[in-house]
Amino acid sequence: MTTPTRLVILTGAGISAESGLRTFRAADGLWEQHRVQDVATPEAFHRDPALVHRFYNERRRSLASVQPNAAHLALARLEREWRGDLLLVTQNVDDLHDRAGSGNLLHMHGELLKGRCLACGTIQAWPGDMDTASRCPACGRGPMRPHIVWFGELPLEMERIYRALERCDLFVAIGTSGLVYPAAGFVAATAPGTRTLELNLESSLVASSFQEARTGLATNLVPAFVSEVLSG
Repeated sequence: MTTPTRLVILTGAGISAESGLRTFRAADGLWEQHRVQDVATPEAFHRDPALVHRFYNERRRSLASVQPNAAHLALARLEREWRGDLLLVTQNVDDLHDRAGSGNLLHMHGELLKGRCLACGTIQAWPGDMDTASRCPACGRGPMRPHIVWFGELPLEMERIYRALERCDLFVAIGTSGLVYPAAGFVAATAPGTRTLELNLESSLVASSFQEARTGLATNLVPAFVSEVLSG
């Protein structure tokens, strides 16, 4: 592999699944035994905020029982040791990349351990439970919602992501299904001549758009890939 100078890495649910977190959505349309439209849309929150809060409280608590795996740690190592320009974009709302040590990181779908005020828009760290009585520590009056991008909402930092995609000479997608847009279209947003690589347990729906696709466990594929890049 020719040593790249500008690298964008996208990670999806597959990388965290190997730490024990369930993937985003099952084939039966359920998300952790809930219909997506009941817990992951602005309309669901308006209709039944208590249910939505309970759902995310359960997911928040589940983070205490999992740890970053070898793939998360390898990407953090790449950031520490590589001299090129690296942006790590994750679709995951967990904090496993953060705990592994990745710093140049964008959570395009939000973060489970943060809340957002519906009155002033302030984003706050929120490691504990949240409910309809929770109020913003900044303004003292606004109700809080999970800092999660729901269906029907725009992902975060899209301008920065697309700028990086247009400039990079290597784009890597890890543990993604190719189901969820706009992330599934990132490979098509890279400039001509950009090297593209998919690392996945099985080929994604957009695997044919990549120049190379490797299948296997992320905990095996990602450390090997990082070693390739660091060895030049």
